[in-house]
Amino acid sequence: MAKVTNFFVALLLISSLLLAPYLSISEAADNSVPIVSGLSWTFYKTSCTKLESIIRTQLKKVFDNDIGQAAGLLRLHFHDCFVQGCDGSVLLDGSASGPGEQQAPPNLSLRAKAFEIINDLRNRVEKACGRVVSCSDIVALAARDSVYLSGGPDYGIPLGRRDGLTFATVNATLQNLPPPFANATTILSMLATKNFDPTDVVALSGGHTVGISHCTSFTTRLYPTQDPTMDKTFANNLKVICPTVNSTNTTVMDIRSPNKFDNKYYVDLMNRQGLFTSDQDLYTDSRTRGIVTSFAINETLFFEKFVVSMIKMGQLSVLTGNNGEIRANCSVRNADNKSYLASVVEELPVEEAWSDL
Repeated sequence: MAKVTNFFVALLLISSLLLAPYLSISEAADNSVPIVSGLSWTFYKTSCTKLESIIRTQLKKVFDNDIGQAAGLLRLHFHDCFVQGCDGSVLLDGSASGPGEQQAPPNLSLRAKAFEIINDLRNRVEKACGRVVSCSDIVALAARDSVYLSGGPDYGIPLGRRDGLTFATVNATLQNLPPPFANATTILSMLATKNFDPTDVVALSGGHTVGISHCTSFTTRLYPTQDPTMDKTFANNLKVICPTVNSTNTTVMDIRSPNKFDNKYYVDLMNRQGLFTSDQDLYTDSRTRGIVTSFAINETLFFEKFVVSMIKMGQLSVLTGNNGEIRANCSVRNADNKSYLASVVEELPVEEAWSDL
C-alpha cells in the first residue's frame, strides 16, 4: 500500500513540474524567445490600438462561414516567412522582371481566398488607423488568429515588420520550402539553416493538424506500390479518394479532427496515418520520434512549443524601421514607399531592442 501511495505522490509531483511552465503559454513564450531589434510586443499600442480586435473580429466572421480558411491563412504565413523572410513578398504579383512567388510550384496551391482576406483586413485596418500597419504584420496576426479561432493556443506576437520591395525567384522559393516528399533528414537540414532545431521542426509541422491536401502531394506513396510506412486501411481509403497518381481531388490532412487545431496530427503519425512523407518520417526517424510521441501524449506541451517556434519563425529576416515599406495594396509595391515609413517608426524601449535570433 505504501508503494502505491508513493507512486501516486511521485506522479503528482512530476505532473505539477510538467504543467507549471505551461500555465500561461503566451507569457512563457514572451519570456523565452529573443526579439529581433525593431520589433515590439506593443508596436501599435498608440498608432493602431484596435488593430488586433479588428482582425480577430473579422476573421471570426470568416471562419464561422468557412473554417477551412484558417488553414489557408496559416499556410500563407509559413510560405511567406520561409522564403526571403516575413516580408509579405508572397503577396506580391509578378511583374515584367519575372513571375512572383505565387507562381512557384509550392505556392500554386495556396488558397486564392487567403490573399483576398489579407487585402480585406488591410483595408479595414487602414480605415480605422490610416496606413500604419504592414501587410506582413497582418499576415502574422491572421495566422495567429487562425490557430486560436480553430481551437489552438492564443499568444502574443512581436510586431513592426515592413513589407518587402521585391519578391523571390521561383528557384529561391523552391529551395526554401520543403516538399511533401522530403524525408526527415532533408527537412531537418533545410530548417537548420534557419536556426530551427528538431523540436521546432516537429512543432511547426503540427500546423498540418488543419487543412487539406491535393492528391498529387502524396499519391507517390500509393502508386505504383504502397509505402510500407503507411497504415494499410488508411492507404486503401486514400486510394478511393485518389484513384490514380494524377488525381486532382483533395483530402484532409488530419483524419481525426481536420478542422480543429489540436495534437491529433501526432496521434495520426503514431498510427502511421501521416499524409506526406515529410509528416510520417518525423515518427519513423529516431531523431524526431520521441518529440512526436511527447506531443501526441501532451497537447499542452505541443501548444507551448508551437508558440515558441511560431514566434521564432515570424521573425525570419524581417525588415524593420526605415527598411521596406507599408503597402497600400498588399499585392503591389508602392510607387513611392518612402512617405509611409518615417511617421510610424516606433522608438523601442531598451529591453525590447534585442539582437537577432
